[in-house]
Amino acid sequence: MSVPSHQDTPHSPPSQPGKFRITKRRLRRGQGIRFGISAFMVSGLALFTLTAFEGQPAFAATPVNLGTASTFAVLAGTTITNTGSTVISGYIGLSPGTAVTGFPPGLQSSGTTLVADAQALAAQNDLTTAYLNAAASTPATTSPSDLGGSTLTPGIYASSTSMALTGTLTLNGGGDASAVFIFQAGSTLTTASGSNVILENGAQACNIFWQVGSSATLGTTSSMSGTIMALSSATLNTGAAVSGRVLARNGAVTLDDNVINVPTCLASTTTTTTTAASTTSTTTAPTTTTTAPTTTTTAPTTTTTNSVIPVGAPATGFGGTAGSGSSPFMPIGFGALGVAVAAGAATGLARRRNSRLRNGEGDDSNRGS
Repeated sequence: MSVPSHQDTPHSPPSQPGKFRITKRRLRRGQGIRFGISAFMVSGLALFTLTAFEGQPAFAATPVNLGTASTFAVLAGTTITNTGSTVISGYIGLSPGTAVTGFPPGLQSSGTTLVADAQALAAQNDLTTAYLNAAASTPATTSPSDLGGSTLTPGIYASSTSMALTGTLTLNGGGDASAVFIFQAGSTLTTASGSNVILENGAQACNIFWQVGSSATLGTTSSMSGTIMALSSATLNTGAAVSGRVLARNGAVTLDDNVINVPTCLASTTTTTTTAASTTSTTTAPTTTTTAPTTTTTAPTTTTTNSVIPVGAPATGFGGTAGSGSSPFMPIGFGALGVAVAAGAATGLARRRNSRLRNGEGDDSNRGS
C-alpha cells in the first residue's frame, strides 16, 4: 500500500509558484498605486498650507491723518463760546460760523484764531476726511459700555451706541512710542466728573483718537487724552482738561475754565558722540629721558535722546509688525512636505520591485523554493 506524499495530502494544496508571484506582483502594484495617491494628496495639502497661510501680516492700527486740522486745539462748525480763564495752546478755528466769544477772559497761549477763512475751511474739510477714516478703521474690538477701570493695549475699540468713562482708563503702549488707540463711539461720548485717562509704557496723546457719532461731553475736572472728533458738538464742563484736540464738525464747542494743549509726539532717536581719551607713557634712564609717543584711543559712545516732533507734524505710525508675523501654519506645511517626500520614496521603491518581478527576478523570499 503506497503512502501519499506530503505534496498530495488534502491539507497541502499543490505548489503554484507562478500564480504566487502574480498575486504578489498585483499586491505590490496596488501598494504602489496607493502610495502614489497618498503622495499626491499630501503634496497638495502641503502646497495649500504654505500658500494660504504663510506670510500673513498681523494687523496694527495706524494713526489717523488729521491734515491741516492737526495744528488746531479747538475747531468748530457754528460757534465757539468760553466762560472763565480757559487756556488754549494751539490754533482756534471756526467755519462756516463766525461767532467766537469769551476771549478774553480766555487766553490763547500759542497759535492764532481763524474765523470763516480759507484756512479754517480747509481744516474742517480735513477733519471730515479724518473722521470718516477713523470711523472706517477695522478690525475693532467691542468696547465695554463704560471704559472706567479698564487697561487697554493698542488697537481699535468700538461701541455701536454710547461710550462712557467713569473713573480711570489706562492705556498701555507696550513700550512702543508709536502705539495707536482708536475709539469709535456710535453716538455720544460722556466722561464723569473727576474721570481721567492714564498713559503708560510709551502711550502718547498724539496717537489717541476719539471718533464720536454725535456729541462729546467732558465732566467737571475730568482729564482726557487724545483728539476728540465729534460729528456734532463738544462741551467741556468746569475745569476739564484735554491733552489733545477738541474738534467739532457741524456744531459748537463750549468751554468753561478749561486747559487744552495740542500734543507733540516724542520719537526715540539714537545719536553717536565720539570722545578722545589720551594716554602718555614716560620712561626715565639715569642720563637719558625717553618720552613715548602719545597714544590716543577713540571710543564711540552711544547716547539716546528724545527729540520733539513739531506741533502738527504727522505721527510716525505704528511701528514693527504691526507688519508681518510668523505664521503658525509654516511648520505644518513643511511637515506635510516631509511626509510627501517619504511617500514618494516609498512609491519609487515599490516600482523598482515591480520591475524586478516583471523581469522574472522574483522576490528574495521565494528564491530556492
